[in-house]
Amino acid sequence: MSKVFVNIGLSLDGYMAPEGMTMEHWDNPEYKNWGAKWGAMMGWIFNQQYFRENLKLGPGGETGPVNDMLRSTTERIGANIMGKRMFDGGERGWPEEAPFHTPVYVLTSEKREPWVRPGGTTFYFVNDGAESALEQARENAGGRDIRIAGGADVIQQYLNLGVIDALEIALAPVLFGGGRRLFENLNETASRFRIDKVIEGPDATHLRYVRE
Repeated sequence: MSKVFVNIGLSLDGYMAPEGMTMEHWDNPEYKNWGAKWGAMMGWIFNQQYFRENLKLGPGGETGPVNDMLRSTTERIGANIMGKRMFDGGERGWPEEAPFHTPVYVLTSEKREPWVRPGGTTFYFVNDGAESALEQARENAGGRDIRIAGGADVIQQYLNLGVIDALEIALAPVLFGGGRRLFENLNETASRFRIDKVIEGPDATHLRYVRE
């Protein structure tokens, strides 16, 4: 059966996105310095050979344990789930061949026909909640795992439903001081996790927790 996991970057003080990283200021990365902060948090991934291959960014990039982890994680994903805010940013920033190559279920109140992109990515817009999106993802993941991609509020919904099997966090040594915090609005019945794996890198520490 498909496993459900979170796979994200996180600042050292617990934020997924810095203050100012909104659609209103998407074309102005200097606003509150959000572009530099996000780049410092996620810079590790742009250095990986597999990521560069997957996004067709050209040759080069690092190999080794982090690159192998990234390849293994990406290849086991059969479906992605994300929120409308993350989709809106990606719709403006992703290349024509979006970097998912799976069905992607977008939690939104907006009614919209599926959006088919080259390379096997189709975005489906789900209007009836997180549980419905997960059910659809399970039906179409082909037995592979389901990634909850973000943002923070969407991850919180699935943590509160108790369906997250693993948390995979790239913890970067950067302080945001504000923004969208990951671990907020959680109920007392949220799942418990234990440490499963740690991979050290020069720009981030890669932590994997599994549900007890």
